Amino acid sequence: MTPTKKREIDLSEFPPGTVTEYTTLVCLACIFDIFTRQLGLAPRTAFSEVKVHTPTIAELTSRGAQRPYFDSDEKHPHCPYCGSAKRWLARFDTYCIEGGRITDAPRRALIKKLPKAGAQFLIIEKKSDSRAVFFEWLDTLGLNLDFNDQNWLLEATRNYLERREPKTNWEETFDEVRAVRRSSRLAEGWERDGARLFLAPGLYCEALLTQYLVSRSHAHGGLTLEGRLTLMDLIRRLRYNGYLDQIGLTEREPGEVFEKLIDHLASTHDWSRAGADSSSDRSKAANKSTKKAAKKAIKKSNKSRKGKTVSPEPEMTLTEPVKLHYIVDRRDFLEKAKSVYASYAP
Repeated sequence: MTPTKKREIDLSEFPPGTVTEYTTLVCLACIFDIFTRQLGLAPRTAFSEVKVHTPTIAELTSRGAQRPYFDSDEKHPHCPYCGSAKRWLARFDTYCIEGGRITDAPRRALIKKLPKAGAQFLIIEKKSDSRAVFFEWLDTLGLNLDFNDQNWLLEATRNYLERREPKTNWEETFDEVRAVRRSSRLAEGWERDGARLFLAPGLYCEALLTQYLVSRSHAHGGLTLEGRLTLMDLIRRLRYNGYLDQIGLTEREPGEVFEKLIDHLASTHDWSRAGADSSSDRSKAANKSTKKAAKKAIKKSNKSRKGKTVSPEPEMTLTEPVKLHYIVDRRDFLEKAKSVYASYAP
């Protein structure tokens, strides 16, 4: 059988950082053996069962695949469980699209173009939250970066900025950039000066935080544009640069500061809304809820007995709900299943 070439889906309309791609291999020899030898099904019945098989999202995206699924970067992979050659292996390509204002329109247009016959594509939706999505993005970024390459810090910064401001052509902006610096002149945004890219203090601090998170280790901290920093070093830099005051962080305990920093970075999964309007909207909502909580606390304290303390209201969490849209490409799986069935059929 001639190997099937990978048929890519056009994702050019999606901003960088909003789509995560997964590729998982499945051994059809293992599956058919289970149906025909262990369960005693006829090859045709087994083929009918295999065709309607739908893997779970965990099976398609997990870092540690379980039989009959596995991951391999080899050009001619073999099944690690039964040793079957490439012609017995099928591929699932999965695309995870973050729901949001900037992705909804291109996602609908893409799904509309996909063929509907034969269940070649599956559309699965899953509810998540901004914190989980942010850590998944960090994990994927860490896997794609080459930490032995001296330019990985620039790549990490570019990836962060692409996610932060997707409407900017960052690939062109970073062309021949040799250094990223904190600007002492800009209040917001960025500017290019020769081979140097200057970021406003807020952007620069968030880039440092992203670099720390993607490269950190418990023993030695994380690598950043300002060298290797421990958590305490990082927080001192952010406080000195005025970033903690800028986002309203008044906590002093490092663990609390770190958690709030992560929540702040992850709170806006639709990064195109990370402007003054959205910030003011969230501030108004927070102030409104704070006033309501204060009124409730006053009423409660008036009704309570004298000398009885009222516990403070818990702080609002910044985690936002996010809907993830998975597109599962089953075309290679269906073609290979048909070929494998031909080998089993009498």
